[in-house]
Amino acid sequence: MAPFNKPVSGLVTPRFGGIATFMRLPHVPLDQAQGLDIGIVGIPWDGGTTNRPGPRHAPRQMRDMSSMVRAMHQTMHIVPYELANIADMGDCPVNPANVDDALKRVETYFKALTAKGIRPLVAGGDHLCSLPVLRALGARAPVGMIHFDAHTDLYDGYFGGFKYTHGTPFRRAIEEGVLDPKRTIQIGLRGSMYDLDDFEWGEKMGVRLVRIEEAMEKGPKAIMAEARRIVGDGPVHVSFDIDMLDPVYAPGTGTPEIGGFTTFQAQQMLRELRGLNIVGADVVEVSPPFDPSGVTAYAGVVMMFEILCSMAEDVAKRRK
Repeated sequence: MAPFNKPVSGLVTPRFGGIATFMRLPHVPLDQAQGLDIGIVGIPWDGGTTNRPGPRHAPRQMRDMSSMVRAMHQTMHIVPYELANIADMGDCPVNPANVDDALKRVETYFKALTAKGIRPLVAGGDHLCSLPVLRALGARAPVGMIHFDAHTDLYDGYFGGFKYTHGTPFRRAIEEGVLDPKRTIQIGLRGSMYDLDDFEWGEKMGVRLVRIEEAMEKGPKAIMAEARRIVGDGPVHVSFDIDMLDPVYAPGTGTPEIGGFTTFQAQQMLRELRGLNIVGADVVEVSPPFDPSGVTAYAGVVMMFEILCSMAEDVAKRRK
């Protein structure tokens, strides 16, 4: 077996030096990808945004900030690059001028990626980016999902019934049969609302909706124990909207909601993903124009690293 890709060490080349790639890994385009287990991919697209734009710029800023992430996890002592072959696969094709065409381009890319046996770890983009990824992951059978977000993204339509926005991806995914609602849990829901349609529809479909009040009262371990029971041993997608965090930790996002989780609480929950069959994941809705400091992007890539460690551990377990 060929050696796995390794990130450039900050003890060899300073972390502010070199060409920015996710986690300082080699860049391996899709057409050259052989023997990869996990591909980190940017989706520089925010055509589903209905309010504050900007997530199309996130992959570039997140790559830059990911140079701050060292190789070993601080508590699990996992070095994911020793367990799985991982690379930055660049950005998938998008169309900033046409939503339907953009969705098709992203879906086509991720179907080709998953056909090679590669598990995607995605940096969005707005949350509509999750839909074409789920179309690829759930093409043969619907997958479960652990979804961290202030919003359900289960609305039916916006602005006269338009079906494809960052508030509708998971309703579409359930309707299309690529996401199993009975193996889906959404954690951290909060904020003022237009109405109860999204909550009522989700509950009718069997989605477990966890409002922020319940999550805070029960605590990270209890909520994640329930999440693990819901998704079980089957394939699961992890979707992390950065607005799950309180805006004091992540101001650079399109729809911030006061009263969210701390970065540490988010890390505590993500560490409970260990042992799950994570076939794909995304971190979305980082909007650099609203946080030029890069703090929001840094929070996003740290969450990606938390997920990456559990993904790599599962890859290694299934290889034996």
